[in-house]
Amino acid sequence: MPDADFTAMWGVQTRRPRILVVDDEPNIRELITDTLTAADFEVLEARDGREALTLSAKEMPDLIILDVMMPDLDGLEVCRRLRGETLTNHIPVIMLTARGMLDDKLKGIDSGADDYLTKPFDPLELEARVNMHLRRSMRDGEASPLTGLPGNRLIQQAIEARIRSGRKFAVCYADLDDFKAYNDRYGFFAGSEVIKLTAQVIVESLKKHGGEGDFVGHIGGDDFVIITEMERTAAICEEIIRLFDQRIPSHYDAEDRRRGFIISVTRNGEVHRFPILTISIAIVHNTYRDLNHPGKVAQIAAEVKKYAKSLEGSNYVYDRRRKD
Repeated sequence: MPDADFTAMWGVQTRRPRILVVDDEPNIRELITDTLTAADFEVLEARDGREALTLSAKEMPDLIILDVMMPDLDGLEVCRRLRGETLTNHIPVIMLTARGMLDDKLKGIDSGADDYLTKPFDPLELEARVNMHLRRSMRDGEASPLTGLPGNRLIQQAIEARIRSGRKFAVCYADLDDFKAYNDRYGFFAGSEVIKLTAQVIVESLKKHGGEGDFVGHIGGDDFVIITEMERTAAICEEIIRLFDQRIPSHYDAEDRRRGFIISVTRNGEVHRFPILTISIAIVHNTYRDLNHPGKVAQIAAEVKKYAKSLEGSNYVYDRRRKD
């Protein structure tokens, strides 16, 4: 089962760690799936490399077990492609190799794999390796346990990389309006489902309107970050708002949907009507002024987001100031 340290780091989340098993041999997939399912992991299966890439982008697994030898698209190429995609380049990969194939092991590490196991393998060793890499991933802040998206450390690294590049870029900070009231009304588990919905909407929007090198991360709670080019921000944000506003009503009961609001208590203890959840996006960019530190980006975003949240409904707002 997931070890104690790792379980504690996940806390009372709504899902178990999700592992994607990729192997063209049914008996190997079955052995790994049975081992990890018995250890209380959620297991997804892919029969070949192309299915693995599709599932990785769609399901955002927490770890991938990937066989080297597969027809058509082998494990080495799959790993290289995973590492080349913004949405999957942080996911730990354990490669499965034939016993004694040192060359495969070296190529696997070179393609971006984090570890390897030789076949046949000991199920207990497999479970231990999986726990080790999941624990390391969480401790390094490499992934959100709820959404599977890159966490704070990688968000900071991504912003720092854009700053060092000297190129123009935009950072979109998105969060939900009056999310606490929703959590109070429907509870933590329903709130977690809304956060996962928000992650899915952002990922879909970035796939549709984003480009090479774009990045999406989950700061925590209902806060998300997108890094992209300035010319793509409007299309991405408009798609996020369209999808979110379209899908969020399904997370309310029929009576609240009909009324268009819920009744909850404000932070000051006052009873108040809160409309169906909306999303606000603050866009910070270096078109008009230098952004030389992630902290400065976050500070400007907080100011812009405060204005965006003062507007009615879902909105995105640009920082249009030319100096501090």
